[in-house]
Formats: sequence, structure tokens, C-alpha cells
Amino acid sequence: MGNDYVRMIAESGLTIFDSIEVGDTDLWIPTPDLERILNEALVGVDGLDVPIRTRSKLVKQHVCRALGYPVPKSFTKIQPRFYGQMFDTYAQKANNLQIWNEELSPSRRYVLLRVDEAGVITRVKVVNGEELAQLDTTGTLTQKYQARLVPGDQSAELIASTDTEMLVPHVCLGANLAENVSPIDHPAHGLILPIRELFDRLRGAVGRTFPDAGRDQERNRGAALHRIVCELLGYADYRDDGRFPDVRNQLLEVKLQTSPTIDLGLVLPASEDPLDVPQIEGTQVRHCDVRYALFSAHTDGMNVTLTNVYLTTGASFFSRFPQFGGKVLNRKLQIPLPSDFFNS
Repeated sequence: MGNDYVRMIAESGLTIFDSIEVGDTDLWIPTPDLERILNEALVGVDGLDVPIRTRSKLVKQHVCRALGYPVPKSFTKIQPRFYGQMFDTYAQKANNLQIWNEELSPSRRYVLLRVDEAGVITRVKVVNGEELAQLDTTGTLTQKYQARLVPGDQSAELIASTDTEMLVPHVCLGANLAENVSPIDHPAHGLILPIRELFDRLRGAVGRTFPDAGRDQERNRGAALHRIVCELLGYADYRDDGRFPDVRNQLLEVKLQTSPTIDLGLVLPASEDPLDVPQIEGTQVRHCDVRYALFSAHTDGMNVTLTNVYLTTGASFFSRFPQFGGKVLNRKLQIPLPSDFFNS
């Protein structure tokens, strides 16, 4: 499919400054595909052992060619520079990512290219502002959205009994996930389980346990929970690429709660902004259409035990979980990337 995106962009005659609707099945390149295309085209490209400003311009030119866009005579100072695909490029010789004179946008993509000491591109990673915010350990982001999990009387609680009107036409009772799809595939018409069936399958997680990797190993804890979720949903295997939502194929975000505070990052569940996935039979999925599964758990230091599951749509999220007050505030950002950032 990657070559199809590049070909269709080249045939369209569009420039990087021309707007494209998020989810356009021909011209909008979803983030996983964007990362794959750029890695295939750019890893091994050399000649970038030059001053920073020159390197930045050369990188943009290489990216244009890789995606099928004509190289402009100059890169107009608009935000983001690649306005049509909603991303900026950052050539990184070091792990200190600097974003100047703009806010961190949860919907914008950030194309980060690792350049070695010889000026050769060795890896490309594409993340959005929400994913970058999770990497911030400096306190530069002074506040992110949060909500409170107030326990109920039931161990399994379905908060939204039906999916959003936008999603309902595309769900299918009893969809066979084992034979047709992977958890990280894009959602497709007829292969999305209704929220009530999701609930019936996920409630089987209550009482399950897994080894506790420790409070400072939240990623490993999350991976263990995701494996259980994929098993209960009926997938043939477990896959997680770290992108939102966790089980992209089912538009399902999974959260492990060992405390009452629900971290929501920079995007509100009820947001009607478009989600970075291809349109489903002409329907553009929004953040509020995503389903959220919250698993309460306790740990004895050795094992984590799942005690409750709550399932809701983004649209109904705050009808059950009260939002903490406050606004997101961003300023000049310097985010230290993890040492293994470009290896994952």
C-alpha cells in the first residue's frame, strides 16, 4: 500500500502545502505507513554531515521525493512545514529534541530522523504530539488532562451500551478476528466488534494475574495487560506498536489503573477531532468514537491482579469519570528522547 500512496500523491499534482483531509484513503498517509515508507526510502541516505540549517533543508527535500511530492524552491515557514500531511521533520544527531516557537500539538506528526556522525540516516520514527508528551520527564509540559476513577459496585461495568452513531454502521457481531486481522491493523468495515460484545469478552479479564514488573516498568505492565486483551478478543497473536489506540483494529484504548488517577495526555476522550486512521467506507473516525477499557488492579509486589473492568466510548467517558480541572499548557520544549527510542 505504501507505493500506492506515493504514486497517488505524485499523480495528484499536490504540493506539501496543499491540504488533505485526515483519513483520505488515497492521499492521507496514516502514521504507521508513513514511518514505513520513509524508512524504506531514506535509511542509508548520506551527505548530511553539514551545518544544521543545510541539513534541515536537505532532509525536507529527501522527504518530499520519498513521498512523491515535488521539491519546492523554498520551504515556506508555515506550521507544520509539511502542511498537507500535518508533520514537521527533525534531523537528530543527539537525543535532545528541541521544538521551538510553537506548542506541542497532539494531532501533529513529528518525523524524527536519526543521523549518525558520518551524516547518514539510520532510522526514521514518526510520532504525534501525544506520544511525545509521554516521553517528557522534564516537567516542561506543566499539565496534562486527567480524570478520576471512582469505583462502582460491579466488577464489570459497561458505561456506554452502544457505540457512537458514527461507528454503529461499521460494527459486526461475532466478527472473526483470528483469521482476518491483527490488533494493529487499521479498523475495517465489518471487522469491528460492537461495544457490548467487546464488554462480554473483556470482562473475562477480571481475576486474571500477571507478574509485576514494578512501578517504574509501566510499559511492561501495560504489555502484559495488552496480551490478555488480545487473547480475550480472539486474535491469533499479540501485537502492540505503542500507538493510540492500543488495539487500533478495534478502536480500543486500554488503560491499567493501579491508582484512581486516569492519565489522558493531551487529548480529551470526548474530542471530535479526526483520528489518524483511514476512513471506513467514507466515515472518518474521531477520538470520541474510540472505545476505552479501564482495568483496575492491585499488586502485592509480586503479581498484579485485575479486579474491575470499565468500558465506555470516548463520547461517554466523562459521564462516568470526572475530569480534573485545569488546562494543558505548553511552552518551548526540549524533550530528551530515550536511549532506545530509535531502536523500537
